[in-house]
Amino acid sequence: MFKTDRFADRAFKPLSIAVIAVSDTRDLETDTGGALLKSLLEVDGHRCAERVVVRDDIQLIRRAVQGFVADPGVDVVLTTGGTGFSGRDVTPEAVEPLFDKRMEGFSVLFHQYSATTVGTSSLQSRATAGLIGTTFVFCLPGSRGACRDAWEGILSHQLDYRHKPCNFVELMPRLDER
Repeated sequence: MFKTDRFADRAFKPLSIAVIAVSDTRDLETDTGGALLKSLLEVDGHRCAERVVVRDDIQLIRRAVQGFVADPGVDVVLTTGGTGFSGRDVTPEAVEPLFDKRMEGFSVLFHQYSATTVGTSSLQSRATAGLIGTTFVFCLPGSRGACRDAWEGILSHQLDYRHKPCNFVELMPRLDER
């Protein structure tokens, strides 16, 4: 059992989170997944550094992710869309080669949590995550339901300094240790 009073004195630490919607058919007004993520992260007390939409193109996706990773004011990058199996879905192909460290457990947990809401349709996602430099990057499906599942089931906890027994926020100061 986890010791529940271990971090009772911890204060919330808001993060700066960039949201990238990957879509050939959406813009900022019609991107419902990215809009939902922005809303959820802000309700939880974080700041949306920026929200953009990029086409399903490996180079454009990489450029957007690398731009946010290079920004010292961005702690986390969330992408939404392009994780399926259609010919245009290339987000994992664009982002995974950039990872310094892969986070296999994210995909596992996402699929476990998502299966409770969409059943075996969870298999249609290639959600992935990793660390690029000192920035956490999470690639989520584009649907509102999948974005909600990822945020409420995993990310809201791991991006909250108060979460016990451990979380990503407490690791952030040590990510560039050598």
